[in-house]
This record gives sequence, structure tokens and C-alpha cells, in this order.
Amino acid sequence: MRQLIILSLVVIPFFSVAQKQQPKLVIGIVVDQMRYDYLTRYWDKYGEGGFKKLINEGFNCKNTNYNYMPTYTGPGHASIYTGTTPENHGIISNSWYDKVANSNVYCAGDITVNTVGSSTVNGKMSPTKMLSTTITDELKLATNNKGKVIGMSIKDRGAVLPAGHTADAAYWYDGGEVGKWISSTFYMEELPSWVQKINQVNNSDKYLNQKWETLLPISEYTESIADDNPYEGVFTGESSPVFPHDLKALRVSNNNYSLIKATPFGNTILKELALAAIKEEELGKDEFTDFLAISFSSPDYIGHQYGPMSVEIEDTYLRLDKDLEEMLNYLEKNFEKEDVLIFLTADHGAVNVPQYLMDNNMPGGYFDLAKFKTELHAYLKKEYDTDSLIANISNYQVFLNHDYINKKNWNIAAIENAIARFGLTKEGVAKVVTASDLKATVFTERTIANAQRGFHQVRSGDVLFVLESGWIPAGYTTGTTHGSPYNYDTHVPLLWYGAGVAQGESDDFVVIPDIAATIAALLQIQPPSACTGTPIQNAIK
Repeated sequence: MRQLIILSLVVIPFFSVAQKQQPKLVIGIVVDQMRYDYLTRYWDKYGEGGFKKLINEGFNCKNTNYNYMPTYTGPGHASIYTGTTPENHGIISNSWYDKVANSNVYCAGDITVNTVGSSTVNGKMSPTKMLSTTITDELKLATNNKGKVIGMSIKDRGAVLPAGHTADAAYWYDGGEVGKWISSTFYMEELPSWVQKINQVNNSDKYLNQKWETLLPISEYTESIADDNPYEGVFTGESSPVFPHDLKALRVSNNNYSLIKATPFGNTILKELALAAIKEEELGKDEFTDFLAISFSSPDYIGHQYGPMSVEIEDTYLRLDKDLEEMLNYLEKNFEKEDVLIFLTADHGAVNVPQYLMDNNMPGGYFDLAKFKTELHAYLKKEYDTDSLIANISNYQVFLNHDYINKKNWNIAAIENAIARFGLTKEGVAKVVTASDLKATVFTERTIANAQRGFHQVRSGDVLFVLESGWIPAGYTTGTTHGSPYNYDTHVPLLWYGAGVAQGESDDFVVIPDIAATIAALLQIQPPSACTGTPIQNAIK
């Protein structure tokens, strides 16, 4: 009798876990170029129903970091959804040099498919260059293809990579003279009627035929520097980077519908598409979990142009907060809280405008890549008496001409080391590491370890270099960029809300691959095939 009682105590909890009700809908939200400090800096100006609701009623992983470089959009979205880093999923940049084809390739480009929804080539996209499954793929496998998966973003790569290889649909925005949501034949032969209807209504015109004015009186934007300053870029046709921005007057000189990408209203039209998708596709309405992957791209366009200290960025996040509130209100009215799992994160951050840093006595600078290339070629010509050693220099990587070097029977590692020694003599270069070392050694020092996790043995170059903190490539005379292994690029928000999520916060160190692992644990499905993350235990109820 005692044995039977003990057995029952073991078995009952097992079945209670196995039979746990799954969320009906997972919503992944990625904000392109969102630094963590945008949560804290603008906190007092956010409403109660957007970012604050996610934090106050959900779980805030306050110390979430990218653990590789380069911190770009393509690798970021791939890493969030595959649960691993570029060394495994293969998306080493937005575009990279293909050593076999001897040409540049785009992370989502696919010449074998065609555009659906317009006559341009902007729909020739698919996820085929991503070498691991995604958490969305695993959901498809776990539900025997019965759970729906949809990705959407202004950017094609922000829609395609999160949606994975088996998605029902992915939608992105075709700007220029088109101004419509499009897809590719990888997913469908024709846009569904509800998307066609949205394209016919075309709310882009409503937002572009107005002025972008600040949501609050501009005097209240005390978290930002002066509106008129020398660190910000301007739209073509503007003489200074100040509010209001007359979008109607600027459309013609700024590629018409593409202008909306660089305004907060790009977020708004995406929110409208997302709410329509939930309703029209009946997401979360049956027993099989559905997944909607949303990526808000406009903060990235705005950040590149104006920088993190701008009134434009602050206004963008105050408006995004309202868009999030509308989404959460809709979900609250149509679902129980435990029916929906939401996470919000970012694909990378951004550095403060280097000239602003330098003017305030902080480290920063501009690295002249063109000059570096010229000087490197001259150095190798002097050392090896040839102009044929380098095939390509891009993404802070030097690709050697292996065919030529092997034909000469020269030592690849020796040439790599020569280039590394040369690179370390240049102002603005912090570290250089060779492919030979990355293949032979496991690094633990953060910067080089991040470079190693971003290094794919087949696709990456032969020498990788890292700029000093606060340095970016020359050419950004105003505005900013990203891509480094430093905190301003790697430290991003991670908020959890809804089904299975604990309430609270944590300063524990979390890495981006942990997101997919946590979703897998909450959904009780397999992690993605190359997942290197681990579930965030204290975020799980």
C-alpha cells in the first residue's frame, strides 16, 4: 500500500505538467534599434497601458545582452528566433561576401521566388540562407502544421527571418511609388483578401499627408538634446532637423511612400496590419497555438538619421508606447491573459553620435575604411609583391584570395597574422583576430568571444577587426549606427507578459538565445535545432 501511495505522488505531478494548457497565441515583438535605456529614460512620459503595463504586470529581464557581433538587423532577428548566434545560424550580417559566388548576397534575398502584391523585385525574399530552424518552425512541427505562423515588418528581413522556413505568411512594406504590403511566392501565390483590402485603403497616405509634430509640447522633451543641433541628419528638402516635419511637402523628394519608414507612422501602419491579421486570420481561436512575429522597423530608420539623444527618437518611443497600448487593449478585450504569451525585445541598440561624444570629451571617432583598404593593399604589395591577396573587405572582415594563395603555396595563417599586425597600428582599431585563431581556440574575453560567436567557419572572412568604443565608419557625419560588441549595441530590453509568465524583474545576465529556449519551455516543444540558449527560469511562473 505504501508503494502505491508513493507512486501516485510521483505520477500525479507529472501528468499535471504534461496536461498544462498551452497559450492560444504567441506574439513576438522586436523593436529595431531599441536600447534598454529607452525604457528608463522616457519612463515618466509613458502611459500606463504600453511599456509600463508589460513591465508592471509581466517580467523584466533588465540585463539582456547580445553575445556576438556584428549587432545588425538580420543577425539579430535570426538569433532571437533560432536561439543561437551567427556561428550556427549563418546569418553573419545583413549582406555579406559569398566566397563561392564571388559576390555579395543579402540575408533574405532569393532570386528563385517572385514578388506577390506588386510588380517590383522587392518581394524576391525567403529564409533559405538561415541554417537553423526557428522557434516558429518548431511550433509548426509540434502542431503538425496546424498552428499558424505569420511574420510582418516594414523591413523584409524583419518579417522573413522570424517567420522561419515553414510560415503561413510573411509581409513587408514596398515603398517608393508602391506603398503596399507585399510577400513572395515562397509563401503564397496571391495576397489574402484582407491584405488586399488594407492595401486598397492605404492608410500610408493619411499619415504622409500631414506634418510630423511632437506628441507633447516640445518644451517637455527634457530627456533629449536641443531639437536644432549639428548631430542630426535631415530629410531631402529640409534645411534643419527640427519639428514639425512637413511630410506632405517632403514625399516627392524622399521616395514617396518610403518616407513613412523614417517616421513613427511606419510603426502605426504595422500595428494596424497586426491587429487585422489577428482578427482576419482568427489567430488564437482554436486549440493549436499560433505565432505572430512583429518587428517595428521605423525606430531604426529614425535612429540612424537623428541619433539616440534626439527629440525625434523620444517622440517615436512615446508614440510607439501608444501603439503598444492599443494592441494590448485589443488583446485584453478578445483573449484571457493566460491565452496569450508576449515578449518584447530589440535586434540591437545604437551608439551615441560619435561627434557628440567627442564634443563632450568622451571616447569616439570615425574610422576611414576606404583609407584602411588602400593602405592595407599597399602594405601587402610591399610585403608580398602582389595585388592579388585580398578578395574582399566588408563587415569589418578581410576575405583572402585562397585560390591565389594556395597556388603560390603560401601560408594562409602567416598572411592573416601580417594583416592583423597591420590592423593594430591603425587608430580606431581595438582588436584584431584571425580565422585560424577563431577555429583553434575558444575565447572567453567578452569582445573576442562575441566576435567568435559571430564567426561562421564557412561564410566569414579570414581576419576580423573590432573598432574602439564609440567609433563608427566614416561617412556618418550626422546620426549614428550599430554593429559593435559594446553595451550601447548589445544591451536591449526583454519583457515577458501573459501566459506562464511570472511577475517581477531580474538583473541576472541573460543572452538573446535564451529567448527561444524560454518560449520552447513555455510551449513545451522542442527548442530550435541549433539552440544554444537556456530557459530563463525566474521569468517562468
